Amino acid sequence: MKRLVVLVVIMTTLSATAQKHEGNRKGKSVRADMTAAQIATLHTKKLTLALDLSQGQQKQVMEISLEEAEMRKSKREEIKAKKESGEWKRPSADEQFEIENARLDYQIAQHQKMKKVLSDEQYQTWKKLKLKKAMYGKKKMQGKGRRG
Repeated sequence: MKRLVVLVVIMTTLSATAQKHEGNRKGKSVRADMTAAQIATLHTKKLTLALDLSQGQQKQVMEISLEEAEMRKSKREEIKAKKESGEWKRPSADEQFEIENARLDYQIAQHQKMKKVLSDEQYQTWKKLKLKKAMYGKKKMQGKGRRG
């Protein structure tokens, strides 16, 4: 009888802790509601703290961040509109190649812009931050069972 009670308690505890928790996944919905300027401002301030940027560098980084935030926002809205209208479909292999190629070209251009703005030491630190962030995102994707 004692074993049965202990077994029931253990099973109840395991089933309660194994439930999937649907919460506000670390501010994802909050960030989606922000404007591109707000996102760019936060990004610039975080980089200022991490890289000790001067006022001139802050203005240039703000312009780069604003451009990137607006581009991401427009892409997100475009895909969202296509999904809602029902015309969105999975891209073919050739289309996926074109999308990935365009994304990488844009990323290279962003790196070149940042290299012009930052000093060599700041640029190296910035690259390490980007790599760390990319690896963290990759781990999160793997944890959720997505690509990566």
